[in-house]
Amino acid sequence: MSCLPTVAESPAERRPNPFRGRTNVVVALVVGAVWSAWQLDLRLVDLIPSQHGLDVCLEFLSRALTPALSSEAEFVPANAPPFLVTVLEAAVTTVAFAAAAMGVAVVAGLVLGFLASTAWWSCVFPRGSALAHVSFGLARTVIALMRSVHELLWALLLVVAFGASEIAAVLALSIPTAGTLAKIYSELIDESPRDAAFALQAAGGTARHVFCFGLLPRALPDMIAYSFYRFECALRASAVLGFFGYGTLGLHLYQSFVSSNYGEVWTLLYALFAVVIGFDLWSGAIRRRLIG
Repeated sequence: MSCLPTVAESPAERRPNPFRGRTNVVVALVVGAVWSAWQLDLRLVDLIPSQHGLDVCLEFLSRALTPALSSEAEFVPANAPPFLVTVLEAAVTTVAFAAAAMGVAVVAGLVLGFLASTAWWSCVFPRGSALAHVSFGLARTVIALMRSVHELLWALLLVVAFGASEIAAVLALSIPTAGTLAKIYSELIDESPRDAAFALQAAGGTARHVFCFGLLPRALPDMIAYSFYRFECALRASAVLGFFGYGTLGLHLYQSFVSSNYGEVWTLLYALFAVVIGFDLWSGAIRRRLIG
């Protein structure tokens, strides 16, 4: 018995009009937007800034071309490291938190992604079983719970539970990331091309061989590419963890902005841009190597 689900094609005359469905979606989105604007009492006049707010924005933007190379604080302790050294250390801490969180998230995402994949259970139990149905439903529920809570809420909960420790920060980043990875991994596996799997099955391969060597390798490039994208998201989320007191770029951004040291703010922003862009270039080179 084949462990690969097939999709029956409907006759052409029974295909629904694609424009009718799209129109309904657009109308629903417009109605939802209007209702949301009314419910939240949104007014365009609120977008007009006050004179003070406009002055602050102009002052902030004017420093974009002259970022600070040294501390702009009125009082700097004698033993304080140079400002650029502090920025570099914060950038390294930001990357370290993101890397640790992704290490945990990828492992958990792979396990949950397999358990939430219909192709996996179809290959392991070709004829179906109660265990397969229960495990599949449980995995999907766990994934939904992990994804439904934002990193900041996880951080707030875990900081209260464990204190402002490094493990709390890593878990706050890794839990929702693992849930998202698991969902995407399972969908990529289920939607991967079946040609190699059918050939392996015709040659007498077992169900597990079909999954591991016929389905998984076809989905692996896309899984790797998406994992790199989630690493970029983890970098940005790691920076935001600074608002909880961790020594990432976000902590120094908040302190500099509150002190109106806008030159420092731009230096820290440029450091974050450099980290994200540098990682994007590096991950792009790896993706091209793997896929090419």
